[in-house]
Amino acid sequence: MQGKIIKGIAGFYYIYAEDGFLYECKAKGIFRKEGKKPLVGDNVLMDVLDEKEKEGNVVQLLPRKNELIRPAVANVDQAVLIFSLHEPEVNFLLLDRYLTMMTFQRVPVVICFSKSDLAKEGELEAITGRYRLSGFDVTACSAEAGKGMEDIRRLLHGRTSVIAGPSGVGKSTLTNCLQSEVMMETGTISRKLGRGRHTTRHSQVIPVGKDTFLVDTPGFTSLFLPMMQEQDLENTFREFAPFRADCRFQGCRHIKEPDCSVKRALSEGKISRERYESYLALMEEVKAMKPYG
Repeated sequence: MQGKIIKGIAGFYYIYAEDGFLYECKAKGIFRKEGKKPLVGDNVLMDVLDEKEKEGNVVQLLPRKNELIRPAVANVDQAVLIFSLHEPEVNFLLLDRYLTMMTFQRVPVVICFSKSDLAKEGELEAITGRYRLSGFDVTACSAEAGKGMEDIRRLLHGRTSVIAGPSGVGKSTLTNCLQSEVMMETGTISRKLGRGRHTTRHSQVIPVGKDTFLVDTPGFTSLFLPMMQEQDLENTFREFAPFRADCRFQGCRHIKEPDCSVKRALSEGKISRERYESYLALMEEVKAMKPYG
């Protein structure tokens, strides 16, 4: 039977199978011998060992579409980054850090500003405009007020989406709203995942509709890859791309170099000042991570 790994803890893999039920499985020893490790989000083939207790073995990993390093998740279609406008205030450097991380891993991104009902006059338009100028898809919602939820459902439909963002921005509220119409087996899934020694919170996949899954990533705060280089960081700021070729120096980092087309675009308002400030801060972190010697 085919299924998707929705959680993995302590050597157990919880498979949401094509029959709509959740199975607790162990992975065959052959995976260790071949150096393969099943990941949350993997599509697998499994053997059912106990139909009543819903237990089985993972016997084959199906080909992966992609694989994220942080968080360690397979077969992701997009990342939905949720940041509240207020309560808490938007941490733009953290948001840009997420965008850098996902762009570096070639994962399409949707930015969702939650608690939109708390926005001051003109604030939402200014912030969403900043990120649309940078080439990102942006939406806004208020789960409490029921605003923007249909747009969120449309963006998620038929995709596996990583949900990420800081604490307190409404990720859980949004996820609960999206699960309100899920098939009854979801209750069984919740009970099975919440039992005994397997209650430690890890990344997990939440089925919210046909071929539609959310990947919850609690503790997703370590957002830099050790192998990232200065050029990698620059490439993640996609709004620089139309201007880089006109810089005076090849390999220009757009910081102190003369005749820099990116800085010229910045002064002309073609690049967001706030995004550029994030670029400078993140570049300092990348430089600090270079190995000595």
